[in-house]
Formats: sequence, structure tokens, C-alpha cells
Amino acid sequence: MTDTPPDRLSNDPRSPHYDADVLGRGIGIRFKGAERADVEEYSVPENWVRVALGKKTDRHGRPLTIKLSGPVEPYFLTPADGEADGAA
Repeated sequence: MTDTPPDRLSNDPRSPHYDADVLGRGIGIRFKGAERADVEEYSVPENWVRVALGKKTDRHGRPLTIKLSGPVEPYFLTPADGEADGAA
């Protein structure tokens, strides 16, 4: 696994941009210089994030989201397997 997060990722299993292995490592998002913990989906080349709109849901029970534009910087919260132990 590389140490660079994908350019686009979603936490919805129905999305074609869903990747359980990457999400299992943990992804942090810095959006417009601030840490965001409520990001549902992001795209680095298109400079947008999709965040939940409070606790509102659609008629299928999925959270309503809003797309926000701005610079997106994803990063991994945990190192890849074998990278943390080889530093001595």
C-alpha cells in the first residue's frame, strides 16, 4: 500500500469510489486549512468535499449532504504496515 491517499474516496459502500482497505487505515481531511471529521466523500482534483447536513436524512435513511468547494488535503491517520517499525 502506498502512503498517498486516493484522489477521490467515499465512505458509502454503494459508491464506485468506496475502498474498505483505505478507510480501515483511517483518513484525515484538511479542508481550507481546518481539520474536518464529518466528510462523507472528497475529490482532490475537483477541490470539493461532501459533508453531512446535520442529522437530516433522505427518505431512504441516508444522510443529506452538501458539497463544499475549496482546497482538500487528505492524509492517512495510521502508517502503512511495516513502515512504523523500521525506524531504528
